[in-house]
Amino acid sequence: MILDCHTHVFPPEIIANRSRFLEREDWFARLYSSEKARMASAEGLIEEMDRCGVDKAVACGFAWNDFGLYAETNSYIADAVSRFPERLIGFANVPPLHPGALEELERCDSLGLKGIGELKPFGQGFDLSEDIDRLRFLAEFAAAKGMPLLIHLSEPVGKDYPGKGGTSPRKGYHFARLFPDLKLIFAHWGGGLLFYELMPDVHQDLSNVYYDCSASPYLYDTDVYKLAFSLPCEDRLLFASDYPLMRMDRCLEEVRSAGLACDQLDAFMGGNAAALFGEGPL
Repeated sequence: MILDCHTHVFPPEIIANRSRFLEREDWFARLYSSEKARMASAEGLIEEMDRCGVDKAVACGFAWNDFGLYAETNSYIADAVSRFPERLIGFANVPPLHPGALEELERCDSLGLKGIGELKPFGQGFDLSEDIDRLRFLAEFAAAKGMPLLIHLSEPVGKDYPGKGGTSPRKGYHFARLFPDLKLIFAHWGGGLLFYELMPDVHQDLSNVYYDCSASPYLYDTDVYKLAFSLPCEDRLLFASDYPLMRMDRCLEEVRSAGLACDQLDAFMGGNAAALFGEGPL
């Protein structure tokens, strides 16, 4: 069974009126100004899952400027989960420094959303190491509710690309150390943070940190999968596509061609995620 731990959906009216949002949303314009940049509704996500044989997916929203769009998207995701309860796990999103962030998270919790993210520090105007006091409520809320917190980290080296940002593995490590009871998912292999788990003290500090492989075909050679499973965090590795940025079948084909053992493949494709989300065996 397959659980994709990182996808994005948009309300249909936002998809239909993309140009209007490009004019007022800077971060959205960076990522979706090209007509080739795919957007997906909940129905579009389910169609992709059916096409690619994916059983369940985490549905995330977007990092908006307008706080009202967060509430709209969160409500849409909650509704989508109610319509596809066996297929979707809904995540809430808020701009952490907004005065209404906690109230919106409480509302999303009451709607049954199971996690928070994908937070994008660069796109949402906060810093994981410099804004700790202002982020403490978010970490404590997520830890108390058992809601994993998904955060975009990026590689401190290599090519630049729209949406990369500057939230480095070092900043992610600093944040994780301050909140050891918080379950964190660091996107995009944590910008490479997982490789530092070969250091015993770092491995101990990151015992509640999970790494998703979203957009991996765009970033890394296929050997990254076998290398990741040679590290002492193999039970915290999560399959993810970042759909609709990347098609699910491309990501699945790359994982299946990576030469993982059957038990590693089972854990990566869904077993580790099932344990994280309390889904039971998939």
